[in-house]
Amino acid sequence: MLDDTLKSQLKAYLEKVTQPFEIVASLDDGAKSQELHGLLTDIASLSDKISLNLYGQDSRRPSFALNRPDQDMGIVFAGIPMGHEFTSLVLALLQVGGHPPKVTDEVIEQIKGLDDALHFETYYSLSCQNCPDVVQALNLMAVLNPNVSHVAIDGALFQDEVEERQVMSVPSIYLNGQLFDQGRMSLEQILAKVDTGAARREAAKLNDKPSFDVLVVGGGPAGASAAIYAARKGIRTGVAAERFGGQVMDTMAIENFISVPHTEGPKMAAALEEHVKEYEVDIMNLQRAVKLVPATQPGGEHEVQLESGASLKSKTLILATGARWREMNVPGEADYRNKGVAYCPHCDGPLFKGKRVAVIGGGNSGVEAAIDLAGIVGRVTLIEFMDEMRADAVLQKKLKSLPNVDIILGARTTEVNGDGTRVNGLTFEERASGEIKRLDLEGIFVQIGLIPNTEWLRGSLVEMSERGEIITDAHGTTSVPGIFAAGDVTTVPYKQIIIAMGEGSKAALGAFDHLIRS
Repeated sequence: MLDDTLKSQLKAYLEKVTQPFEIVASLDDGAKSQELHGLLTDIASLSDKISLNLYGQDSRRPSFALNRPDQDMGIVFAGIPMGHEFTSLVLALLQVGGHPPKVTDEVIEQIKGLDDALHFETYYSLSCQNCPDVVQALNLMAVLNPNVSHVAIDGALFQDEVEERQVMSVPSIYLNGQLFDQGRMSLEQILAKVDTGAARREAAKLNDKPSFDVLVVGGGPAGASAAIYAARKGIRTGVAAERFGGQVMDTMAIENFISVPHTEGPKMAAALEEHVKEYEVDIMNLQRAVKLVPATQPGGEHEVQLESGASLKSKTLILATGARWREMNVPGEADYRNKGVAYCPHCDGPLFKGKRVAVIGGGNSGVEAAIDLAGIVGRVTLIEFMDEMRADAVLQKKLKSLPNVDIILGARTTEVNGDGTRVNGLTFEERASGEIKRLDLEGIFVQIGLIPNTEWLRGSLVEMSERGEIITDAHGTTSVPGIFAAGDVTTVPYKQIIIAMGEGSKAALGAFDHLIRS
């Protein structure tokens, strides 16, 4: 199952295992069970502390559990965790084998303090870059607390369950049989949701923090570079971010970041956070800004109010809250979000295997999504509002060469249709004729660009464009003295990671210059 190179790498990792444990496999006569048997045999052969038991009784087959002697660890993989989930498997092997996790003592104690019985199930796809964060977080909770258990389920392999539970977006997380959440979640986010007192305790700590010299709002590429440049000046620097990494976390492949030929969004986001942590930066994650109160006099402090009820103050601010996927804003879209309406083809595409889907948008992201989906689904229809696609010529040529792709130009989507539980069609208008038409399909992937995250700035005196982007000058300065902005949230053209990083560093230098001059 594993090639020699991967075996060698895995063997080196498994040398960190300090206590014996058993892999308990539940298999049948199918091809996937034989494939899993091969994988587990390879793993067991690489460490004398790992044994393989082929007599598991789990009803999901193929699946396997990781158990210490006389101790059910509550970790089960239903499926074959390769692709993005191979890292989740390796971490689970190490942690069940006694290797300490890379989390703070405070988080460990919070996990151990959970008293309720929590049985989680996560449906994932092997191509989903968002799923490993959830799987790894819940596995770790199971390792540390006997009240917690977790089953990670490959949705493509257990289609009957996916249909029964109407899972149309991954990761989909169930807690004690009920839907808990959908989409990427960090360990801290999960804990905040199950530990009801966590938000209150965190808000109290934030309110007690002294004022910052520079407070960065947002933890994407612009925010991370701003924090590093500010911290290197030796001034008190903080970062308040709803999720570190921002939109980069939802990006599959990054091939235009100069000097790095290829990387993936989550990997880059992790590297950004690790780089920031090398400096004395106060990182405040899971913090959503809801209101900005600018200083009332020159040299005064600006205040950022958070959703938790806490507030932070700073002499200067750098607004780097980025952007999010733009929605169609048509009837039915909100009703069927995660019930057939999706925004991440890499994550949710495998759930639509063999089905009919539409991609809305003819730019690079839309055409790339249609190309990727064509290899998975039964048929793809790309719908573009304009009379021609805006994607690069090479992408258009590839798309048009695919036999299971239809392209509709000059069409305006008017409604998402469904049966009350899931999408079953899409209505659109031919712009030239005004004729209304309907497509029968099971999935809709929306790829129509980004919208800036600036709703929280309304009424703050920060000047914005008609599109809601923050207007800045060449130094990143906004219309309010002492407040700067950077990245996709601003009017700076070309929303690219490398541009956002440059703008973030420039804004930090501008903030420092403002501090020393005032």
